[in-house]
Amino acid sequence: MKDTLLSWLLLPVYIWQGIGIRRRIERMPPAAGPHSGQVGAGEDAPAIRLLLIGDSSAAGVGVDRIEESLAPRLAERLYALTGAVVAWRAAGSNSAVCAEVRDFVVPNIAREGFTHIVLSIGTNDVKNFHSARRFKRSFGTLLYALRARWPEARIVWSPPVDMLRVPALPRGLALVLELRSRILRRVGTRLCLERGAIPATQIPRVEPAGFSRDGFHASVEGHAYVAGHLAAYVLGDMTHA
Repeated sequence: MKDTLLSWLLLPVYIWQGIGIRRRIERMPPAAGPHSGQVGAGEDAPAIRLLLIGDSSAAGVGVDRIEESLAPRLAERLYALTGAVVAWRAAGSNSAVCAEVRDFVVPNIAREGFTHIVLSIGTNDVKNFHSARRFKRSFGTLLYALRARWPEARIVWSPPVDMLRVPALPRGLALVLELRSRILRRVGTRLCLERGAIPATQIPRVEPAGFSRDGFHASVEGHAYVAGHLAAYVLGDMTHA
C-alpha cells in the first residue's frame, strides 16, 4: 500500500518527466538477423529447446545483431554449463505489454517442443503505469496461455531491472517507475509460484555499461550479463549430460 500511495502522489512527476523523455529518447529497432538458431552440434535432436518471449529484450532491441542479444547468449551459456545442444528462438515485440504478448505473440508461435521458456515481460506494464489488478489479470492469463501451449516446459520469468539504475530516466521518473515495478514484481512473483513458473530475481548488478546508447535497453554486455544471471533459473537441477 505504501508503494502504491506514494507512486500515485508522484503521478504529476511521472506525467511531466515522462513526456519529456518520450521526446528525447531514441527509438531503436530490433536486432538484425534470424531469430532462431542452435548452439552445439550432434546427431541427436537438441536436448534443450529454448524460447525467449516477451518485449524488446526478447526482440534484441539495443544491439545491432541478433547473435549479440539475450536468446543466443543464454543458449551459449546453457551449452557451456551442460554440454547439451541448445536450439533457441526469440519472439519479442518492442513496447509490448503482457496482454499483447498473450494475444498476438503466443498464438503465432508454432507448436514446437520447447523444453524451456524465458518470459521477459513487465517493463512496459510498469512504464505504462498499469495497476496491480490489470497486471494480475494480463500476466496471469499469459502464464496460463504458455502453460496450455507448452505443458511440459520449464517457464522462467525475468522481471524488470531496478528502474533507479536506468541511465535514461531522470531521478523523479525513475523513482515513480521503481515504486510501480515493486508492486508488479510482487504480483508477478506470487502468480508464478501459484501457476507453475519460476520467478527469477532482479539482476543483482546494474551498471551504465549494461545499457545501449539510448540509456534504456540492454547493450551487448548487458545481454551477456542477464544471460549469465538467468542460466541457473533456466537449468534448475539439470546437470551435465
